[in-house]
Formats: sequence, structure tokens, C-alpha cells
Amino acid sequence: MTKLPIGGTSSRKLDPLRTAVAAVAVLCTVVACSPVDSGDGGNQTDNSQPAGQDSFGTPADPAAVKQGGNLVIALSAEPDALDPTLSRSLYSRYVFQAMCQKLYDVDEKAQVVPQLATALPVTSGDGKTVTISLRQGARFADGTQFDSAAVKATLERHLTNARSARKSELGPIDGVDTPDPQTVVLRLKQPFAPLLGALADRAGMIMSPKALQSLGDEFASAPVCVGPFKFAKRVPQNSIDVVKDPNYYEADKVHLDTISWRILTDASIRAANLRSGDAQVADSVSTQDVASLRQDASLSVLQSQSLGYQGLTLNIGNVDGVRTTPKPINRPIAQNAKVRQAFEHAIDRKVLVEAVFNGLHATACSPISPASPFSSPEAQACPAHDPAKAKQLLAEAGVPTPYPVTLLASNTPDTLRLAQALQSMVKDGGFDLKINPVEYSSLLDEQDRGNFELLQLGWSGRIDPDANITNFVGTLASQNVAGYSNPQLDAILTQARQASDVEERKKLYGQAVTLLQQDDALIYLYRQRNLTAVTKQVQGLQVFPDGVIRAAFAGFAK
Repeated sequence: MTKLPIGGTSSRKLDPLRTAVAAVAVLCTVVACSPVDSGDGGNQTDNSQPAGQDSFGTPADPAAVKQGGNLVIALSAEPDALDPTLSRSLYSRYVFQAMCQKLYDVDEKAQVVPQLATALPVTSGDGKTVTISLRQGARFADGTQFDSAAVKATLERHLTNARSARKSELGPIDGVDTPDPQTVVLRLKQPFAPLLGALADRAGMIMSPKALQSLGDEFASAPVCVGPFKFAKRVPQNSIDVVKDPNYYEADKVHLDTISWRILTDASIRAANLRSGDAQVADSVSTQDVASLRQDASLSVLQSQSLGYQGLTLNIGNVDGVRTTPKPINRPIAQNAKVRQAFEHAIDRKVLVEAVFNGLHATACSPISPASPFSSPEAQACPAHDPAKAKQLLAEAGVPTPYPVTLLASNTPDTLRLAQALQSMVKDGGFDLKINPVEYSSLLDEQDRGNFELLQLGWSGRIDPDANITNFVGTLASQNVAGYSNPQLDAILTQARQASDVEERKKLYGQAVTLLQQDDALIYLYRQRNLTAVTKQVQGLQVFPDGVIRAAFAGFAK
């Protein structure tokens, strides 16, 4: 396979998949491989990341860790379905990382590396045929052989399942061929630049055909994949346990006997469990606790820039549920973009980040990270905080003030602090914000059904910007819970998916952000830092810019 140039921003033509790989190499140099810039004179600008050196953790030294033991991870929210076709939450990705390997993975440099594949894909000159070579000798947790037939069964399920969250991620796949057990050939209707990024995430997690056949839509009740660990049990709202899989092809590199995720939604309780030794890892550390945790000599805090965002979604057409044809909603905020624009102008992102998160996160106005090679001034344009403008837009829309809006949000303390800050802030812009807090898994169900007016939720982010945009705002896309449809935007996103040049994609994404900010079905607020606390008794735990806790090859220090 031809070596790819590092200079991904060159205007030289490459086929779309190679363009994606080259761009990822550029992303490495500006996202994960250098300290975070604090901005001029140490003052954070709207699109800068807060000061601080990224700390991903280091691989375990086999000579320094014990064999055996149970690692307990205090988890901030319950994962959704443990089914790669259906799953949408970051928290399920933590569990999948230990038991469901992918064709490709993302390393600490935000570069795509083979996992169940043996090399990066080889694409035809026209970008419509993608050939993937597969690892030999791997077995699923049920003992069946991993091969091209399993990859074909998984990808076809992603593409055909009525509830699939992967279909739009995989784009224009027209067919999957298996010329031999170690080779898969994907036939595309059109070139598709984001494919590699998709196969480095849940779309690339390969499921046991035997388990799929026996469990069908109940696969999540007893998921079977290739991985260092295999599923043991789940107690809803409480815990998920996995055990070391002797069938794993590198079982000798797995040190732990078991990993247990315990659902503890309160950040202070997670921190307390960490200090007491009842848990050895705590995810999503509250920015309120970071300073005290760093002062504890027995603990470490891993941190990295997120590729994603936190934002607000407005329901403008989700009447019959996600992936159904949008219908009119008889609310001014759903019918009139001026009301939504007014709400955005009522928000002061910088104050939110400073007051709620102690300045540890970074403001965001776009689904595209400013560090991305696909970023541009247009992609980072930010509507100003302007309460007077907000009231003017409400007057132009002909709605009385204060205009009432109800926010659906998870019931975690950090999210409630954010919601309460928003509630106070938007008053000056003419809004009366009411808060409806619910448990996280219930929030996912309610958003899918369209049972919300305004929703606070985020996305952990992917290396290709398409995966941060199209699934959420493309017409009938798998995670378009807003019920948003703009044919002009769809056309631009389709062009970006097929483009064979980084500069061309960059220009198109700038146009897409301009349209998104005009329609304001999704208002971007800030980018989180991935903050994970771990006891120093544990070695080898890592968290990369994709936000996923990598615990499978960790171990307890001797």
C-alpha cells in the first residue's frame, strides 16, 4: 500500500479514504501530540483549550504488575444497549473497549491503527472498492472463528437493522464480498472519505455470527465479540461485569481477571469511592474535584482534549421518533429559526465555562474542533452573546416575553449546575427556562421518541468531522433527534463525504457550519476535557482523545 503523506492539507488529489488517513496524521500533530495552548498571555480565547499538559497514561510494564485481580471503575452514567449496531453512548464504548475489538482503533496520537484488520484499507483508484485484510487465528468469546464471513454478517446487520445507529456512519456501502476467510471487500456506490473513521469505532466492532443468529435483536443481553474480556453479567442501574477471555488471541497480555463497572452518577460519590479504595478508577471527574484529586499523592488524573462537544438540541420536527419523516411542531421555537437564534444569543459560553467548570473546558460554537485539519475561520465563527439582540429577534418573531422553554437534561450534579447557569443566563435574553432532570438512560429514550422541547446532551467526538455532524443533522440520520432537515445542508455534507481533497472538505464544512448556525437546531456550547482519576495502584490504564477509558491491559502494581 502506498505510504500516505503527512501533509494532509496539501491540495494534491488523493482518493477519499487515503485523504482521511492523511488528515488524521495532521490531527495528531495538533491535538494529541503537544501541550494545550492557553492562548495569548495565558488568557483563554473562545476557541482555545485551557492550559494543561495532556496525560493519556502509559502502557503497563508486564514485569511490574501482578496477575489477577478485579478492577472496579466508577462510572458516571449507565451504558445503553451493549450492541454495537444500536449503541450510542460513550459509556457503552468503555465496556466495548474491553470486550469488542474493531477492525481499526485510534491510538493516543489520534491516528488510526489496525486491530482486527492487519493493515490500513487498500482502495481502488475510483474510491469505490475498499479491501481489508483480516487477522488470522482470532476467535470470538464463544469459540467460533473470526473471519470475513463474520465481518460481512456484522456490516450487513449495521446496514439493515431498522434501529441501527450505524447505517448513516457506513454511508454508501453497496455490498460486502468475502473472496477468502481473511479478506473483505467493500463495494461503495460513491467514494466515502469517512469510512476509515467509522470502522475505527462501533461500526467496526465485529460480532459473533453464532450469537447474532441465536440472539437476534436480544444480542445486548449476552454480547459476544473478539476481545481481551467477555461479558459476564449486567445488573441494570447498578453494574456490568466482564471476565478474562481465554480465547483472546493475546490472552497472555491480559493481567486482570475481571473488570467491574459500577454506576455512580454523583461525581462526589465517585471521588469518595476512589479515595476509599472501593473503586480504582473514576470516569468523568467533576471539574469541582480536579484540584483536590490532584493533591492526593495516591491518585493520578488523566486528561486529554476531547474531539467532541456538549450542546443543546432543539426539537423542530421529531414527532414520531428518530429516523422518521419530520413533521411540524406547533411551538414558535420549533417553527421559527429567529427564536432559536435568540436563545443562542442569550448564552454567554465563556461565563458558562468559567463559572460552571472552573475554566477547565473550552468554549465551542461548532462540531469541528479548532485543532482539526478540517477547521477554518467559517467553521469556528461564533454568534456573540447579545441579550439585546435576543430580545430583538423574539420581537421580530412576534412571541411574547418571557418566552417559556423546558430543558430535558440528565440529573447529574455537573449537568444540573450547567442547566441552572443557563436558566439564570437566558433570562436577560427574554427566556424563562424550566429544567426537567431525568436519569441518563431515560434521557436517551425520551430524545429518541421526541418527547422534549430542548435537550442538553453531548458527543464524545470522532477523528473525521463527518461523524460529528451528519449523524446528528442529516435528514433522517440515525441520531438526528431534532427532526431537522435542510436539503442544502444534506447536499454539502454529501459533497464533503465524497471529496478527494482536504482543502475542499474544509471549505464545505465551513459552509455547513454557516447553515447550522442559521437554523440553530443544535447549539454547540463547549468542549470537555476528558478527565479520569485512577489510583496509582493501577498501571496501564489509558484515556485517549476519543474519550474512551482503555482498561483491558491494565494491572495492579506488584
